[in-house]
Amino acid sequence: MEMNITLIIPVLLGWVSGLFVNYASDVLPQTRRFSQPACPDCQTPYSWADYLTLRACRNCGRIRSLRMWLVQIMAVASFVYFWLFPSKALGIPLGMLVLIYFGIITVIDLEHRLILHPTSLVGAVLGLIVGTYIHSRIDQNGLLIGMSKSLLGGLFGFAVMFLLYQFGALVARYRARRMQAAGQAADEEEALGGGDVYLAGVLGLMLGWPFIWDALVLGVLLGGLISVLLIFVLLVRRRYSSEALMTFIPYGPYFIASAFFLLFGP
Repeated sequence: MEMNITLIIPVLLGWVSGLFVNYASDVLPQTRRFSQPACPDCQTPYSWADYLTLRACRNCGRIRSLRMWLVQIMAVASFVYFWLFPSKALGIPLGMLVLIYFGIITVIDLEHRLILHPTSLVGAVLGLIVGTYIHSRIDQNGLLIGMSKSLLGGLFGFAVMFLLYQFGALVARYRARRMQAAGQAADEEEALGGGDVYLAGVLGLMLGWPFIWDALVLGVLLGGLISVLLIFVLLVRRRYSSEALMTFIPYGPYFIASAFFLLFGP
């Protein structure tokens, strides 16, 4: 009976956190600040009561997206699980904050191919706190050593991804020339976005040195695996063409997944 009663806490926290992730994912890509949410179809602002209770738009009748419900369910499930089995590295309070941050970054990047500067700034502060906390506890290092390892990880993650970003810019220019040669209008797709560079720095602060190296390797391998699977599916469906190799994928969620494994895994 006691267990059932205490589970009310993570269920409520998870539901509220899911609402915040959905809210941030709805408004930040549009206004870059916390603002009144609006219907994506008719742009009619939701009342806060309607938005928080997940009601359909009163003007055009658009129901809430499947993403919103999935985020709510996943937030509750993850909060309950990590309430019962907390992260050894983070504990419950910090772990929940990191889960919320990861959720916002993942949803926005998947839907808009964006990693916003405001979320990167907030992530840098959170990352420094998390990284210092983790590394100050390893071998009883203390705050100064913990902070230095966090900062070193952030610098390393940023530097590595900055170099890859420059290489990606070369790939993007090659892609643009190929599209123009084929008579297509060149777009502004990037092989690796500038936001991914900042995200790598944030994750470097969180994980610190040397764990950021593991996260980057895992993220690249995971992204590459998904790319190979996508090409395989296109081949099976006979929709593969040389243009498939020129299709870029958002790497942010894969780096988040690798960091999640390192922070919350066994």
